[in-house]
Amino acid sequence: MPRKRATIREVAQATGLSPAAVSYALRGLQVSEETKERVRAAAAELGYEADPIARALASGRTGMIGLLCGSLEDLWQQSLAVGISRGLREKDRYALILDAVGDPARERALAQQLRDQRVDGMIVQPVDPAAPFWPELCESLPVVAIGDSLSGTAGEVVFDNRRGVTLALEHLKGKHHRHIAVLTPTRPSTPDRPADVHVTAEADRLGLDIEVATAPHGLGAATEAAHRILADGRASAVFCFADSIAYGVYAAAAERGLSIPGDISVMGYDDHPMSGLLTPGLTTVDWDIDGIVRAAVRLMCAAADGATRRRRVVQQPTLRERGSVLSLP
Repeated sequence: MPRKRATIREVAQATGLSPAAVSYALRGLQVSEETKERVRAAAAELGYEADPIARALASGRTGMIGLLCGSLEDLWQQSLAVGISRGLREKDRYALILDAVGDPARERALAQQLRDQRVDGMIVQPVDPAAPFWPELCESLPVVAIGDSLSGTAGEVVFDNRRGVTLALEHLKGKHHRHIAVLTPTRPSTPDRPADVHVTAEADRLGLDIEVATAPHGLGAATEAAHRILADGRASAVFCFADSIAYGVYAAAAERGLSIPGDISVMGYDDHPMSGLLTPGLTTVDWDIDGIVRAAVRLMCAAADGATRRRRVVQQPTLRERGSVLSLP
């Protein structure tokens, strides 16, 4: 027969304290360190585990944090989700991970579902940061945004996309590339994503001829989009707004018998660990994923615990140069 769950009253009897004092000690509230240690030792010996449903009813908190990803077909976002999930677990919280598959309508529906399920907070990598529902949603629960700024959030870890785009395009110009194809996951329904706006402005400033095309994160779709770019033949380099899209360029180039960087140069934008294993290694923009994870978890836990001060972390990029960009004559 399964062992009966030990109760808080049994822990109280073992320690000679009231159930209320035991509850405070287990939560680290209003008691001495000596009492906390005595209660925790008794609870461990008896095999006591707090009932999560009862704890949620008593505290008004579930311990659950919604993690709404823009698209889990993007390998970098997968790595980010794993890191945040583990980081939250270390803080005694759990991530409920949902995938918007790059669809603004699905993103809105999932965000509202997370709110209705009464998660303690939400971390989001927004597909459509300009969507009008975000301010209202942010009034109903703490939200931490990653990547792009949202109105009304409790905190945000935003990327200095202007600097990231400048690093990439200046690197390509320094290698004498003038005709550059840009592959972005941004859909026509969200044309004002900051990185896409910056790439057009920076190209004009640098005197570059660019062609911007949509390429979904999935390898098959990214490969198909890359085939269209390579068939045109005008671009000497392809700049991808995700390393997972760049992998599609590698696949399409191989299928066409083209060499990288001999026939076409390729750049990425997030330095996924796999990018260093390619042949040649992918030159890309590194956003320090470990730093993003730490900042997002810290901001979310503070907001879920009631912090009212809005905090903003600006993530700075660095260029990770490998062998996928050729210097033209």
